[in-house]
Amino acid sequence: MKTLTSAQVRQMYLDFFASKGHEVIPSASLIPVNDPTLLWINAGVAPLKKYFDGTEIPNNPRMTNAQKSIRTNDIENVGVTARHHTLFEMLGNWSIGDYFKEEAIAWAWEFLTSPEWLAFEPEKLFVTYYPKDEETPKIWAKQANFDASHLVPVEDNFWDIGAGPCGPDTEIFYDRGPSFSNLAEDDPENYPGGENERWLEIWNLVFSEFNHLPDGTYVPLPAKNVDTGMGLERVSSVIQNTPTNYETDLFMPIIKAIESLTKGIVFEEAGAKQVSFKVIADHIRAVSFAISDGALPSNEGRGYIIRRLIRRSVMHGRKLGINHTFLSQLVPVIAKVMGEFYAELEANVAFVQKIILSEEERFHETIEGGESQLAQILADLKEAGQTQIAGPQVFQLYDTFGFPLELTQEMAHENGFTVDEAGFEVEMEAQRQRARSARSQEESFSVKSEAFKQIDVDFEFVGYTQLETNGTIKVIIQDDQQIDKLAPHSQGWVVFNRSPFYAEMGGQVADKGGIFDGETMLAEVLDVKKAPNGQFMHLLKTFDMPLLVEQSYSLEVDRASRIKTNQNHSATHLLHKALRTILGEHAHQAGSYVGPDRLRFDFSHFAKVTPEELQQISAFVNYWIENAADVHVNEMSLDEAKATGAMALFGEKYGEVVRVVNIANESIELCGGTHVSNTNEIGTFKLISESGIGAGIRRIEALTGQAAIADYQKQEQLLQQVQEQLKVAQSDQLLHKVSQLQEELKEAQAHVDSLTAKMLQAESAKLFSQVETVNDTTYIALEMANQSMDAMRNLGDIWRQQNPSDIFIIASTDEEKVNVMVFVSDQAVARGYKAGNMIKPLAKLVGGGGGGKPQMAQAGGKNPAGVSDLIAAIPQVITEQEVK
Repeated sequence: MKTLTSAQVRQMYLDFFASKGHEVIPSASLIPVNDPTLLWINAGVAPLKKYFDGTEIPNNPRMTNAQKSIRTNDIENVGVTARHHTLFEMLGNWSIGDYFKEEAIAWAWEFLTSPEWLAFEPEKLFVTYYPKDEETPKIWAKQANFDASHLVPVEDNFWDIGAGPCGPDTEIFYDRGPSFSNLAEDDPENYPGGENERWLEIWNLVFSEFNHLPDGTYVPLPAKNVDTGMGLERVSSVIQNTPTNYETDLFMPIIKAIESLTKGIVFEEAGAKQVSFKVIADHIRAVSFAISDGALPSNEGRGYIIRRLIRRSVMHGRKLGINHTFLSQLVPVIAKVMGEFYAELEANVAFVQKIILSEEERFHETIEGGESQLAQILADLKEAGQTQIAGPQVFQLYDTFGFPLELTQEMAHENGFTVDEAGFEVEMEAQRQRARSARSQEESFSVKSEAFKQIDVDFEFVGYTQLETNGTIKVIIQDDQQIDKLAPHSQGWVVFNRSPFYAEMGGQVADKGGIFDGETMLAEVLDVKKAPNGQFMHLLKTFDMPLLVEQSYSLEVDRASRIKTNQNHSATHLLHKALRTILGEHAHQAGSYVGPDRLRFDFSHFAKVTPEELQQISAFVNYWIENAADVHVNEMSLDEAKATGAMALFGEKYGEVVRVVNIANESIELCGGTHVSNTNEIGTFKLISESGIGAGIRRIEALTGQAAIADYQKQEQLLQQVQEQLKVAQSDQLLHKVSQLQEELKEAQAHVDSLTAKMLQAESAKLFSQVETVNDTTYIALEMANQSMDAMRNLGDIWRQQNPSDIFIIASTDEEKVNVMVFVSDQAVARGYKAGNMIKPLAKLVGGGGGGKPQMAQAGGKNPAGVSDLIAAIPQVITEQEVK
């Protein structure tokens, strides 16, 4: 076996498969593009689903790459086991309907054992296979120097994640020797493929040869595919002979950097604290790559995962005595280890550091809150005479505050408490099940109709320069079958030899229009999609005449609609540039819609865009519209386009020749869409809204041209109506009038509150006359209508002054909501009653929640009909308080 660095292994893998005719494709972004089913790119095959399901045909059916991936479903095992990671690199090679088992197995064996490549010892390699797959073991047995006794049948060797492509797989294991064994010789798991440390799986080859139908049956795929994956971390640990993945050169530089931040704790001598080194090294890699690709910390989705990884790292840093911000200092180390191959990380180091530091500082402020929360839990348990923290409480500390189980155990032990670990594990397993369920749904993908995949006619799109053309029908598809005639008053997909209709791509909607014979419109174009082989398919609805294959017709795009779409598309490019100029280079495109009605642009950003920034963005776009800049569109090689600084999107498929849209050398992007020829044709640009739509993702919607003017006119009409209502002659007097009315309203409300307080004071004797008793505790419960929280609070103050009962509860309702307040006297608090505890079960009865201090608590609810149940439940709630 050769001695190699991880970088050498990665490059050697790519070089090997390039020599076998594979196209080396770049790693896709960790953030899936145009795939809402995935939270992260979680496997090498994930960005290639469009090829496997037939949506697109690749330039080369043989592909290879090193794909960065993230999985967080087993996060609690990271750092504990030898090989669990959140971020990992998958070396893969794929065949889309080209080679199959013979070549895939032979090449895997050659790469692993050939002296020219990795030079693994053949006798140390073992292979598992699916028992019903009789072909695979025969192919393995033919490989030079392969020991057929090292073939192991395993029932689980069938890759199947629900509806879609599936098939048997064969896994390659490396025997690390008896010194790595963690099991007894006769243990049933002590074999290649079992749960053990001796035989390490390094490569999996999946042979997709069946389609798993929704009814549970399996049918052969028309085109068989190969999907393989070799874990770089794993194979590096074998080559570098390290006990776990963490001692390889992928992690040790990070671990050494962490060592320098501790007070003398050395990784090799850290014992149980090695886990903390490993967790930090793993998590900071994942966080750095994720932020570099445009994901940002937040409270949901992938942003929540980033936040959680940062918080877990901070907590483990505390275990190593690092009580200050430190994670951002590790980012340059990761860039040094991996930046040469993943250039996007090296380019974004400063931005990644800024985001991580901000998140660290924020979490350090909340750690005290988490410790305070745990301290309160311990105090409540002590008061109740209990000595164990319940599993759900431990899980809440873990999930919400980032407290690892061991930290809660440590603090609990110091205070004489135990932890319900079994209850905690129940909550963790529930979370794992949710993750597995989501993952199962996310990863499955279907197989596209063969009728569309088999379209192989020549096609020319002429819509960049003309909106009308003659075209001959070459293919008609209806109900997944090719037919020769599309009958009157029916729908079907039609492919012409040429077309001016733009197919829906890159966020731009498809053109609308019609198919004509002279002056007669024969069919309406409802939609246009791109076929797997690149032709444009037109969804047509025929009228009174049929459409025939090999017959020529006139194709006409709706001119007005296309012009509006062009305006919005060019404005979108200017908007993208404005965002990156004003908000920062991190504002990556995360989705878009370009149609004749409006434009919508989604982008990564870590905060709400301020009104001042929105004004600057709008001014930027309108500046270039007013300056009447020419829009130049040129075709060139991909390398030439990159040399001009043209922006490309992760995940988009670009051929060797690309279209570059250049607006005044200000906005330069690779784009296949349609555009204006001069920015002045856009007319004007008007922002309509800015909002958050997910984890670190913002959305801007805007109008251009006549649509923007119509919106301005609508706003002007509204302004005139407001002027008339307020009886203001000039619009510039409106703000003064509104301020005057607000002041008058404030004074009137103060007067009303004063009168209400006086009325309640006068009525207090009557209101407080109905005193009820539960055992030895007295209470008053009132149901009132349309009372504000301030009025209820004032009544509570009157109750406290008069002291007519131990507990006072008010519920005020209107048509849509309920306000509830609970007051407890100081004497009752001393006996153990707490308003904050009482209000929680009461609020649930009116569809709400709340909390507060022992003397006073408040809540809101959405179910006024539940107030009678709330009143009826008060004696039980008071009784439960007595028990506690």
